[in-house]
Amino acid sequence: MRRGDRLFEIIEIMRSAQKPISAARIAEELGVVKRTVYRDVATLIAQGVPIQGEAGVGYVLEPGFHMPPLMLTPNEIAAAVLGAQWVQTRGEPELARAAAKLIAKIAAVSPDHAQMSFVAPPTSVAPVSAVAETFEAGDMRRAIHNRVKVRIGYKDSNGAMTERVIWPILLGYRDEGRILAAWCELRAGFRYFRTERITEADVLEAQIPRRMDILRAEWRKAMEAERLGFESREHP
Repeated sequence: MRRGDRLFEIIEIMRSAQKPISAARIAEELGVVKRTVYRDVATLIAQGVPIQGEAGVGYVLEPGFHMPPLMLTPNEIAAAVLGAQWVQTRGEPELARAAAKLIAKIAAVSPDHAQMSFVAPPTSVAPVSAVAETFEAGDMRRAIHNRVKVRIGYKDSNGAMTERVIWPILLGYRDEGRILAAWCELRAGFRYFRTERITEADVLEAQIPRRMDILRAEWRKAMEAERLGFESREHP
């Protein structure tokens, strides 16, 4: 790895770390010795990168630091293009258009030697059938972002119709179809809804009376308990 690339990689490692990270850990990720990390960090600090370090604790990159765009490795470009291709073929039209714009923006600021990754990408995504939905997935994503309730009409696997008020938590994208995780006021519990069975959706003004991070933590805990219960019944 060239030294310039390594310096940017050190910044990215520090940026993604949730707590102070040691020189030994950085050296392990980069495949170099600690002495090289010490020297590279000293160079970054001399160039004005706001890194704080303390012996026995590790390095911390101060928040708010931004690198000039766009220093991506070939693998990072391939990952970004592949992810955007997936969204273009699986996402609703709004997200599909955003994915196409994302690829164009990354290509516009990438160096000349990387342009072939956009002209002739080395990866591809198999096409799938369009999802038949009667509501705008973008509206549901905005409801989750704004933390508001949604009233839906829902048809179960037997064709029975119900009307429910839900607290949407997460819209999951699959190869074919989407799954909505939510708290259901009708059932007083967390439920999954297949979006092709939602016959109508009305975004309400009523706020969800829980912080989203707490609600998601409770949802994960409930799903884990359900999984463990299922496994215990399957393997008593």
